[in-house]
Amino acid sequence: MDQALVDRLRGGDKSAFEDLMLRYEEKVYRLAMGMTRNREDALDAVQDAFLNVYRKIDTFKSESAFSTWLYKVALNSVYMKLRSRSRHEATESVDELEKILDPSQVQVLMPTRGWSDRADDELLRKELAGKLREAVAALPEEYRAIFTLREAEGLSNQEVADILGLSLAATKTRLHRARLFLRQRLSRYLQGNAA
Repeated sequence: MDQALVDRLRGGDKSAFEDLMLRYEEKVYRLAMGMTRNREDALDAVQDAFLNVYRKIDTFKSESAFSTWLYKVALNSVYMKLRSRSRHEATESVDELEKILDPSQVQVLMPTRGWSDRADDELLRKELAGKLREAVAALPEEYRAIFTLREAEGLSNQEVADILGLSLAATKTRLHRARLFLRQRLSRYLQGNAA
């Protein structure tokens, strides 16, 4: 169905563009929000992404799915937004992440009582979700992109590899490292709440 909309858009049918936007704007926004962690930046990136789709639809080759191409365009818009923001903020490099990751030190501790037995269960879940969002935001952008596409968007490892132009092995390795980083960050939080 995407291909029919793409063909109509190439033929000048503006309603086809609106249909594509309606179909994908929420997914692109979730990706942008997952990467930027800032509503205004995410909205700007989504707007830029769809503007680029409209302008460059003729460059889309139907060798891959439209959604794969769209995610690539959206990620480029997100990266541009992050680069402009990073001129003003320090970001954690992949090398720094490599030094932090020590699989022998990663250990997630769960409370001895079951979560459902606790009266403050919902509050703890909300707090844990907040800590997870903070941990994801702390990931270097190349790990955050893989984690967001794989876990938040539910894409397969192969789809993520295609979108990012990586090998399947590199995608799996980076996803594993992102998960280790998140596990380590969350284990610190859980250790503090296990008492």
